[in-house]
Amino acid sequence: MLIRDGAIQTVSSFAEDVRNGLGQSRQKELPSKYLYDDVGSALFEAITRLPEYGLTRAEERILRQHSDDIAEHLTAHGMVVELGSGSGQKTRQILEALAHHKSMTYCPIEISSSALVSCERELDDLAQVSILGFETEYLDGLSKAVARRKPGDAVLVLFLGSSIGNFDREPAEEFLRRIRQAIEPGDMLLLGTDLEKPLTQLIPAYDDSLGVTGTFNRNLLARINRELGGDFDLSRFQHVALYNARERRIEMHLRSTETQTVCIERANFTFLCDETIWTESCHKFGRNEPAEMAKRAGFKCVEQWVDVEWPFAENLLVAV
Repeated sequence: MLIRDGAIQTVSSFAEDVRNGLGQSRQKELPSKYLYDDVGSALFEAITRLPEYGLTRAEERILRQHSDDIAEHLTAHGMVVELGSGSGQKTRQILEALAHHKSMTYCPIEISSSALVSCERELDDLAQVSILGFETEYLDGLSKAVARRKPGDAVLVLFLGSSIGNFDREPAEEFLRRIRQAIEPGDMLLLGTDLEKPLTQLIPAYDDSLGVTGTFNRNLLARINRELGGDFDLSRFQHVALYNARERRIEMHLRSTETQTVCIERANFTFLCDETIWTESCHKFGRNEPAEMAKRAGFKCVEQWVDVEWPFAENLLVAV
């Protein structure tokens, strides 16, 4: 069952964020959540299968190898809430392991309805798992899901794919703190974090040879055209992936290849040649950093599993 929630961003809030982000006098930027409409979500699923993008395969290897170990910590957990489920393919490993112990309620939370539909289709054959999807923002969906827990059930929250890296570091910690506030002592959080690695490995993951990531990034401009009547010429914007060494993050930008003016809802926005729109950040972590951040947010790290081929850590945290 899919519940559509009124808290999901509306066209008017999208328009307001676009006006504010593109109207800035210095660095123009757009919130990364708007990358993930139905088209963007499908493109991102394709990115996760590219040879250059090892993050998803690393996480899948960890979950495949350690799903039973994870389940051993979670015998009292009757509800799994996933923040940003995508297609749900990675989650299957955990749900299958948990379902050996008891029946489960799985609550995927997504802002893309097509991603939720794909997730439900992917996991519908799990007989011991009932699916209750929420089409809404992460924290709002988490609150609504945990309100439905059965007496005696603990909750496992999944935040996989290093989505925590899309936040700046202080907001990331605050987000973890807000997750902790929404759950109870003894509930757990499985947090995926992409670790620092050589730039020769990192940059191609966000600027692949086939140009899929560039298409994904430019789709944000196409979305503005579709939903807000913009007149972006996508051929005049180049996808750029940069590494910010001081902040330890990949930054995705769209660079204007010439001086131009774009009209959106009767408002004009001028782009100078080589001026960029900052669309997404992907922070990378030291191995001990997730546990330290989680401790300050009200969690204790009980296990960490690291993939060697593509440095990535899955961190099992308990709310204290």
